[in-house]
Amino acid sequence: MSRSFRNAWTVWAVGLLVYLVAVFHRSSLAVAGLAAADRFDISASQLATFTMLQLVVYAGMQIPVGLLVDRFGSRSVLLCGTVLLTAAQAGFALADTYAAGLAARVFVGMGDAMTFICVLRLVSSWFPAHRIPLVTQLTGTLGQLGAVLAAVPMTWALGHLGWTRAYLVAASVGVALALAVLLVLHDTPARRHLRGPAMSLSAVRHSLAASWAHPGTRLGFWMHFSTQFSATALSLLWGYPFFVEGEHQSPATAGVLLTLMVLAVMASGPVLGWLVGNHPWHRSTMVLTIVSSIVVVWTAVLAWPGHAPTPLLVVLVLVVGVGGPASMIGFDVGRTSNPPERFASASGIINQGGFVASLVLVIVIGVVLDWRTPGAGTDYTPSAFRWAMSTQYLIWALGLSQVYRFRVQARRVIDRGALEASARAAA
Repeated sequence: MSRSFRNAWTVWAVGLLVYLVAVFHRSSLAVAGLAAADRFDISASQLATFTMLQLVVYAGMQIPVGLLVDRFGSRSVLLCGTVLLTAAQAGFALADTYAAGLAARVFVGMGDAMTFICVLRLVSSWFPAHRIPLVTQLTGTLGQLGAVLAAVPMTWALGHLGWTRAYLVAASVGVALALAVLLVLHDTPARRHLRGPAMSLSAVRHSLAASWAHPGTRLGFWMHFSTQFSATALSLLWGYPFFVEGEHQSPATAGVLLTLMVLAVMASGPVLGWLVGNHPWHRSTMVLTIVSSIVVVWTAVLAWPGHAPTPLLVVLVLVVGVGGPASMIGFDVGRTSNPPERFASASGIINQGGFVASLVLVIVIGVVLDWRTPGAGTDYTPSAFRWAMSTQYLIWALGLSQVYRFRVQARRVIDRGALEASARAAA
């Protein structure tokens, strides 16, 4: 094994750990939703606001972060994100008012936004082209271990250590990660710090417009939009209440179901990475098939008379979990549709898709639960959850129609480019 090959995996491992901890912080509210409602004395809509703000900030930061990575390199931006996440999670541990908790989650979203695009850029800089789809999938897949740690261990910590100590312990990991970023990471094999050219406002607008104008970028955006929102809404906030109060599962079973969803993410990611690397022409077909399967299983759960049986809920979390790695296919489409100097900013555009959809769903579920629940409490009924979860169909309809639309346009651009290349070769 060559030294450069070993170094590539070492750099990736550090970046992956930062992303894993970011996913943990992002997901740590999922099993603490009911505890947060009691701690801050808030309704379902107010509880959803925690995740809403976090996702708004995350989605809104994607394009600026992409531009920052193109300008200042992954190492500097990743270090900034690690420090910000650590401080924000510590602030959330100490928050004892609703306003303070909201402020902390805003900064959690900002720090979280500075991780994934940085790691994608490191992967594209350190690995050969034929390995990039697989390593990208491994990044998204193994990063979801953070959600596993936010499910069962965080549930234990909240029950045995209490709110403040549990979140302070979680925040302390960021100190070690910041040191690892400082000592280990290099932006490229040749340079510790990579600096792109300074861009004027007009140049930024031109770069973003050029990325968005390509139908491949738009196809990647809508792929990301359509695939991950169901898993994100369950893992970030509504999965635990849905299983416990909507489907009358025990808290332990709900934690196991959320863990199984993450395990499905981890198991399917490498498989999808291999499929994308070997069958790039069928990337949109993979997405359409996976989303259709998610719709079918959700329909079976919501249409089941009474409470859905536990085996069906297991199938649900397994199928929904595949949507997480499927969203990564959008980044591969964006990578092959844009030149290297626009990779991070195009990835930022694409990464907005799933989180915009997730944001809308998280808010709508909270609003519908409050609407369908008598009084002002959090004693949600199974009927209220059926109404709330059924709002996903509107988002799926929009996303699937746009994926089909832009895959047709993207294939036309590819065919036209191939014809022009053939004509030039013949001349």
